[in-house]
Amino acid sequence: MSPKEEIDILTAKLHHLNHAYYVLDSSEVSDYEFDKLLLELQNLENKYPQYKHSNSPTERVGGTVTKNFDTVLHKRPMLSLSNTYSMQELYEWDERVKKGLMPLAVDNTPEYICEQKFDGVAISLIYQNGKLSKAITRGDGTKGDDITANAKTIKTIPLQLKGTDWPDEIEVRGEVFFTWQSFDKLNKMQDENGEPPYANPRNTASGTLKLQDSAIVASRNLDCYSYNLLIDNQIFNTHEESINALQKWGFHISPTWKKCNNIDEVWQYINDWEQKRKHLPLATDGVVIKVNKYAHQQELGMTAKSPRWAIAYKYKSESAITELQKVTYQVGRTGAITPVANLKPVLLGGTVVKRATLHNADEIQRLDLHENDYVFVEKAGEIIPKITGIDTSKRSIGANKIQFINTCPQCSTPLVRHADEAAWYCMNETGCQPQILGKIEHFVHRKAMDIDGLGEGKLQILYENKLINNVSDLYALTYENIFGLKKIYTDEDTGKNKEISFQQKTSQNLIVAIQKSTLIPFERVLFALGIKYVGATVSEKLVTYFKSMDNIQNATLEELKNAPEIGEKIAESIYQWLRNDTNIEILSRLRAAGLQFVKEETQILNESNKLAGITMLATGTFEHFSREQIEAKIEANGARLLSGVSAKLNYLVAGNDAGPSKLEKATKLGVTIISEHDFIKMLE
Repeated sequence: MSPKEEIDILTAKLHHLNHAYYVLDSSEVSDYEFDKLLLELQNLENKYPQYKHSNSPTERVGGTVTKNFDTVLHKRPMLSLSNTYSMQELYEWDERVKKGLMPLAVDNTPEYICEQKFDGVAISLIYQNGKLSKAITRGDGTKGDDITANAKTIKTIPLQLKGTDWPDEIEVRGEVFFTWQSFDKLNKMQDENGEPPYANPRNTASGTLKLQDSAIVASRNLDCYSYNLLIDNQIFNTHEESINALQKWGFHISPTWKKCNNIDEVWQYINDWEQKRKHLPLATDGVVIKVNKYAHQQELGMTAKSPRWAIAYKYKSESAITELQKVTYQVGRTGAITPVANLKPVLLGGTVVKRATLHNADEIQRLDLHENDYVFVEKAGEIIPKITGIDTSKRSIGANKIQFINTCPQCSTPLVRHADEAAWYCMNETGCQPQILGKIEHFVHRKAMDIDGLGEGKLQILYENKLINNVSDLYALTYENIFGLKKIYTDEDTGKNKEISFQQKTSQNLIVAIQKSTLIPFERVLFALGIKYVGATVSEKLVTYFKSMDNIQNATLEELKNAPEIGEKIAESIYQWLRNDTNIEILSRLRAAGLQFVKEETQILNESNKLAGITMLATGTFEHFSREQIEAKIEANGARLLSGVSAKLNYLVAGNDAGPSKLEKATKLGVTIISEHDFIKMLE
C-alpha cells in the first residue's frame, strides 16, 4: 500500500471514530487504540506532507498561531430573532404567520420546529466538496472574523462530511458553547493559577474563539450544536429534513428539537422544557420556534432585522429586586481585585442571596451602578447570583456613582491594570495580608504540599501572632509555639461568637504534616510556590524538561520560552518571579528545610516499552509501591502519565483509598480501572 493510500485510509477511519465518540457517544475502539492510530497518521504526515489532507484529524490538537483574524463578509446575513415573553405574544405571532400564508391557495397551515435556545456563540461553517473550508463568527451580522483554525479544534464540528449526498457547497449555522463541566474545569485551572474565575460560559466561549493560539482553544474542550442548513439550490422541503440530513452528514444536533403540528403543541413544548432544561449539560434561556416548510418561510420573508418565520420565546429568569448596601473588594493571592455587591438579603431560587459578584471594574461601569441602587439579581446558569440591571426609578436623587477603587482595600497600595487583562492588581505581594495568606493557603492545599489542618482560620491565628509571613515560615513552626493559640470571631451569618484554637492533638498533627511535606515531589513543590500562570500541568512540564530548580533558576528567558508548551507569558512570569529578592530568600529557606527541588530519578527508568502509547494515572495507596514509585514505573515502561481523569485516559490504576471523584469520572467516561495486581501483570 502506498503512503498516500495509508494516509487516506487512516484519515477516513479517524474521522469516523471521532464522530462516533464525540457526536454519537459511542466508543468503537479504546483510547489507546485511537491514540496509536492518530500517532501513526501524524508520523506519516510528517514523512509525506504532500499527502496530508487539509482537514486531517491531526488538526484537532491545534497549534496554529493567528496574529490577526481576517474579516469576512457573510454570504447570507446572520440575522437576530425577535423575542416573545408570554403565551399571548406567542399566539399573536402564530396569527401573523397564518395571515401571511393566507394568499397560498393550498397548504397554508403552518407546522413548527421547536429547539432549545442555547446560550453560546453563533458560528457560520462553510463546506466545499464535503470539507470544512471556513468558519466565521457572527460579528455584526453582515461580516465576521475568520476563526477557521480555532474551529477545527472543536471535535463536534466535522472536518469531513460523512456520506456522499451533500451539495458541493453548504453553509451550516451553529452555536459554540461550554458545557457546565468544561467551564467548571476551566475555572478550577484559573483558581490553581491564582487567577480570577471567568464570569460565564457564553462570554468565555466568545473570548476563546478569538484566542491567537489554537492549541489553547483545543485544550478548553469547546462544543458545538448545529441547527441550520443553507444551500443556494435547496434540495429539501422542510427544516426537519435539513436537520436529519445534517445529523446524517456528521453534525452534532441537540436531541431536544421537536416538530409541532400547531401552536398549542409549541406551548406544550415550552412548558415541558421549563424545568427539564435545567438538567441539560449547558445553559439555555429559551426556545426557538421556526416555521418548518421552506415554501412557507419564503412566503413569509424577512424584515430588515429578523425573519418573520421564526421567533424566540425567552424563559423568565429567576430574579428578584433588592437594595445594594455596599460594594466591597476581595484581594486574591495574585493581587487580583474582585468587586462584590453586598445586598439586602433576598430569597431567590429557594436560597437567601446576600452577595453577588461584579467581576471587574468594567462590569461596574457597564451597569452604571450608584450607591444604594435597587438592583435586579438573577442566578447565572441557575447557580451563581449576578446583577443584571438597575431599577433607576428607585434611585435616590443625588446618589453617587460607584467608582472602582484605585488603591488596595487592605494595604492602600495603588492598583495596576495590565494592558491585556480586565482585572486590577495590588502589586504589594509581600506586605498585603490577603495575598500573603492566599499564597500560604495555596501552598498547603492537598494538591500542592498537602499540609492538613491549616484552614483559613488557623492561618489567620499564626499570621496575627507573627509566626508566619510566607510559606518558608511554616518549616520554623514548633509544637511549643503553636499549642494553645486561639482566636474568638463572630460568624457573619449567625452573629454568634466562635472559637478556633490549636489543641494538643491539632498541634501535634500539624507539625507531623509539615515534616511529611518535605517528601512531596518536586513538581508539586513548584506548583505550590504559586508562580502566576504556573498550574499543576505547567509545573509537570517544567520539571520534566529542566529536572531541577537550579536549572530553572539558571535558565535564560529564551530558554524558558523554548521549553515544551511554555509560552511567552508563562516564561516571563517564571523569569521575573525567580529574580525577586524575597522569592530567592524563600527558596533558600525551603531548600534548607529539605524540600524536594530535583526530579526524582529512579533505577527503573527506561525499563521497557511494554506500555508504549498508553496513557495512565494512579490514585490511592499501593501495597508494593509508593504513589511516586508507581507513577515513575508507569513512565519507565513507556506509558504517558496524565495529570487527571479525561476521555484520553486509557487506564486508571486504583489502589486502596482511591479518590471517589476520580473513580466516578473514570466510570462515566468508560476509562478502564485496574488494580495494582493488574498493573504488575501488564509488565510481565
